[in-house]
Amino acid sequence: MKKLTYFIHDGNGHYDPFYEYSISNVGIDELYARQLCTYLIIKGSQYELISNEMDGDEDILVLEERGRNNPVVDEKAYRGHGIHVEFRLYKESENYRLLTAVPCKTHLDVIRYLLKDVTDVPGYGQMAVTSTEIDEDRGVYVLYIKDLNDISVE
Repeated sequence: MKKLTYFIHDGNGHYDPFYEYSISNVGIDELYARQLCTYLIIKGSQYELISNEMDGDEDILVLEERGRNNPVVDEKAYRGHGIHVEFRLYKESENYRLLTAVPCKTHLDVIRYLLKDVTDVPGYGQMAVTSTEIDEDRGVYVLYIKDLNDISVE
């Protein structure tokens, strides 16, 4: 893989190039970490991943815009302060409260968290991951989590 390109699907069969990262700007581990996030926050808007594709040396992420990103009270900017993963409670009634943030040495450390359905949240124990995002505006990866007892079995 030499580059990662985000495309926006407009809902009418059109795909517009949106953002691009090349292996010369960021490491391969960051390119893979980005592909594992179900949401992207950038320039105040929220986008949802609908397709992850490969075309030769290019990896493509197709997104649909979900509207404005509504910030929450306890958000912190991490840009320039290293790589971090936030763990937020997946409860709108609690305004997606921050449980903890973990500094990571590399994006490979982040990938370990992003790959899990159940993760060990420092200070809280094992919890279920409901979704993941990369918040470009704040420079942080976010895992939305809930208590394992809240998992419904169908």
